[in-house]
Amino acid sequence: MLHSMLSRFVRLGRLTVTEHGKPPRTYGDGSWPEVAVRIGKGWGDRIALNRDMALGEAYMEGGLVLEQGSLWDLCELIGRNFTKGAPPNLAQRTRFAIQRLIQQWNDRTASRRNVAHHYDLSYELYRRFLDQDMQYSCGYFAQPGMSLEEAQLAKKVHIASKLMIEPGMSVLDIGCGWGGMGLELAGRYGAEVTGVTLSKEQLAVAQGRAKSAGLDQRARFSLTDYRDVQGRFDRIVSVGMFEHVGAPNFRTYFQQVSRLLSDDGVALVHSIGRRTGPGVTQPWIAKYIFPGGYIPALSEMTAAIEDAGLWITDVEILRLHYAETLKAWRERFMAQWDEIAALYDERFCRMWEVYLVLSELGFRYGVNMIIQVQLTKRVGVVPVTRDYMVDAEREVISGKGRSQPRSVA
Repeated sequence: MLHSMLSRFVRLGRLTVTEHGKPPRTYGDGSWPEVAVRIGKGWGDRIALNRDMALGEAYMEGGLVLEQGSLWDLCELIGRNFTKGAPPNLAQRTRFAIQRLIQQWNDRTASRRNVAHHYDLSYELYRRFLDQDMQYSCGYFAQPGMSLEEAQLAKKVHIASKLMIEPGMSVLDIGCGWGGMGLELAGRYGAEVTGVTLSKEQLAVAQGRAKSAGLDQRARFSLTDYRDVQGRFDRIVSVGMFEHVGAPNFRTYFQQVSRLLSDDGVALVHSIGRRTGPGVTQPWIAKYIFPGGYIPALSEMTAAIEDAGLWITDVEILRLHYAETLKAWRERFMAQWDEIAALYDERFCRMWEVYLVLSELGFRYGVNMIIQVQLTKRVGVVPVTRDYMVDAEREVISGKGRSQPRSVA
């Protein structure tokens, strides 16, 4: 079955496969350096029947061993060949329905469990491949040659410029992570920040960072579901959290944003999105990395925003920025492999290598992108042209506005 599938779909590149008990077979046109793999007993049929799940599992469990080339080389070859491959099959259509009804329901209990699965992993893991500010979302590579640290700082400045924050404004950070965005808004812009997360590990780090920086009176973090937040806020920001909301809760999410936002307030939602219509979460990612996660289509977001009665005052699509971010994470992760394996084990490292590779491929060759949506409740809250965003951003970067860009340690 594996030979039949590869013969049909692998046209580009050069892939040599040695299945258990069979002679090597080579596929493709030889258009770039060879990738060679050895596949253990029983794994060939499993990959052929369900490649989206079994390929990652085979690598994790040692059922697929690379003899030439890297996992990136293999997945890039597969991704380029299967991008326009088979249409959705019955299993994929069934998975779509199941995800909508069950896997993405994400009530409060499920949301806490799903967040703990990923974000309550050791802080020692994340600090080994993220930037110093612990930004676990897409950087903004505004200039060629920027480092990961520079791109993550540029991302925060870019978002803050869209929010038009002034000293003393109240800001809600939905999905505050390890506190980096909230601490920047409190430290440089003088905002009064309330950050909420469902991760106990992230909460402890964010609170510790706020205290160390002397910002604990202006940047407060709590273990709170976004649905349970009370009050009114001048600004609302959410970076990399909407992907965990789940399609059945999109309307609830934006209705809550509308309830919490002041009449003259501005909100900014930064999320991974897909350029195609509604789809399904890659099954291996859903099982091993982000249970309950779902990457929305822009059409799904806008329908929920319209239902909440909010104005969409700006939309920006960032295309290859996350591919570059993920590349930097992957390179740092691979360089720290032995240390991370000591924290967990080799299987864990292989699992995360698959995750980082698949994610980067999704942005570099697939349909993924970053969506930044600016929202207001009234039509005249923000200026009628986008010049103010660019001007504010340049002032901060040049040092003429606020203070020099920095990270809060």
